[in-house]
Order: sequence, then C-alpha cells, then structure tokens
Amino acid sequence: MSIASTPGVDKNATSVFSQISTMDHEQVVFCFDQPTGLKAIIAIHNTILGPALGGTRFWNYSSEQEALRDALRLSRGMTYKASITGLHLGGGKAVIIGDARKDKSEALFRRYGQFVNSLNGRYITAEDVGTTSADMEWIGRETRFVTGLPEYLGGGGDPSPFTAYGVYLGMKAAAKEAYGSDNLSGKKVMVQGVGHVGEYLVEHLHKEGAIIYVTDIYEDRMQAVSSRFNVITVSPEEVFNVSVDIYAPCALGGTLNDETIPRLRCQIVAGAANNQLEDETEHGQMLMDSGILYAPDFVINAGGLINVASEWEGYSRERSMAQCERIYDRTLEIFRLAKSKNIPTAKAAQLLAEERIRKIAAIHARR
Repeated sequence: MSIASTPGVDKNATSVFSQISTMDHEQVVFCFDQPTGLKAIIAIHNTILGPALGGTRFWNYSSEQEALRDALRLSRGMTYKASITGLHLGGGKAVIIGDARKDKSEALFRRYGQFVNSLNGRYITAEDVGTTSADMEWIGRETRFVTGLPEYLGGGGDPSPFTAYGVYLGMKAAAKEAYGSDNLSGKKVMVQGVGHVGEYLVEHLHKEGAIIYVTDIYEDRMQAVSSRFNVITVSPEEVFNVSVDIYAPCALGGTLNDETIPRLRCQIVAGAANNQLEDETEHGQMLMDSGILYAPDFVINAGGLINVASEWEGYSRERSMAQCERIYDRTLEIFRLAKSKNIPTAKAAQLLAEERIRKIAAIHARR
C-alpha cells in the first residue's frame, strides 16, 4: 500500500467512494443497529506498521458525510502519529454519530464493541472526544480489542493527561524555536477547548506561570476550569480577536482555515486538536507565509496514543511518560527539517512519517 500526501478529503464530494479514494484507506466499515440507535463509521487507513489503533469519537455531526470525512481524516492522522512516534501500530479511527450528553448507553457501546470485534484485531479502539474509560469498559465486554480501560481493570485509565503533557512539551519546543527559550512564564496562551485534555494542559501552563485564556462551547466547562485556575475566560466568538503568544486549539479540527488564519494574533500554534489545518497543504503554507510557527498536531498530541499503545503491549506508566518526553526533541527535529527544506512544518512532519512507513513496507516486500 502506498502513502500519499493529499490536501484532505474533498468536502464537496457526495460519493462515499470518492471520499474514501482520496487518501488510500484500506477499509471503511459502516455500523448500524436500530434497536440501540448506533450509527458508527470505522476507518482503517494503513496497517503496514501494525494493527490500526485509534479512538472512538462520539459527536453530533451535522451530516453523515461530515462524519465520514472526519473519520477518514482522523484515521490518516493516526497513521502519521503512530509512525512519527516510533510505534508499531497503524492508523485507524472511529466515529459514533450522536449527542454524547444524551445518547450514550451500555447497549449501544456493547453493540459497537461487537462490530469492533468482527474486525479480528485489524482495528483496536480507545477513547476520544465524547467517550470515556467507562465507555471503553462497556466496549470491552464484547471485544478484547480495546484500550484506555479503567485502572481497576488493569488499563491505563484516561489517556488525557498524557496527551496534554505531550502538547505542553511540544509547546515548549515551539517557544524554544520562536523565542530562544522554552520558558512559558509570562507567555499568553489561548486554550480553545477545555475538556479533559485542555484542562490538564491549563494545569501545566498554570504551574509554569503562563497567562492563560480559555474558551469552550460549553459554559460549564469554562466555569469548571476558571474555578480551579487563574484564567481569563473568552467567548468562542472572540478567540481570534485576542492577542496572545500561543494559540492552542484543543477541541475539534479545522480551526486553521482561510477565514481564521488572517485573524490570528499569535506567533505560535500548538494544541491538542487533531486535523487543525482544514487543508493541509494550503493552510500549512499560509501559516508559514504569515510567520506563524506551527507545531504539527499529530506530533505533539501523540501522548494519548503512546499511553494506550503501552496498555496494549503490557501497560507501564513509566514507559509511557518516557516516550512522551521524546516529543520535545522530535518537534525540534521537525522545525529543523522544515527550515532546511524551506517547507511548512506540517509537510516536514508528514515526510518523516511517510519515510518510516516506506522503509518498513520495503522490508515486508522482501519476505
């Protein structure tokens, strides 16, 4: 199987296969169960390095086409993330269509677990936006191909702290590159989205003395974070009107686009969200042309994947933390490569990820 850099799924495409064909996926599975209300899509992008591991997102998409597009982009991002992090895993992702605050049930997750199990280990699931370790426990009743299980079941629990720690290290590496020092004390940081990962990131920034702005589409999340930390709350509509040093998108993807990039008032973008660039080629170049340093999302947000991968191989919290520490140096390596080739940092990260996959594919071909 080949790996090709593409600008992403054509969001105007109406044919299912026209969307799937743009990024060379191996398999896409549509899961439907009327009694439980389950509507899910499992996208397996690439398994050259190993079985596809990636979380299950529970989100109230505006359309099934949008859900498919998200699954396809997220799964390819997992391929890059696993490769560049040095994991022996491929890329996959799943989405469940629905409102995570209203539509969850044990029956729905257990039925979904049966679909995961039917893939015989080609796809291993974990938690993501809208799902929790408790949800993974329900899935785990029907399949062993699940990670992110609660600690009382021998799992690693919530991977969010590891994701946040990696983002924090990547942010420090970006500060080192942009300012000559990785000290974030006094730096103004806008954290867009303060769910589990965003809140843990705020905790790291608070301890270092950063000036923190937060926003979220859920008012209760903003209030919960502001009650714990000294932060400045901003309405979602005002995010791009605030002058900061670092913009940290930590919610859904696509916040870096034609409309928002010209409005950015920062020197660095470093956050936890997946697929932050609406169009990888065009918007990576726009950031570069604007003089904004971008820490590629699939590089710095790999901590959660590192942790659930450790769980799959025999959990070790110490090993997970040690692997997360490497995110700092890998981010600096990508900045150096981008500078030497005069290319956007996102492109440099993709090149490194694709190079490893090609080399391992060549080894497989010689068997």
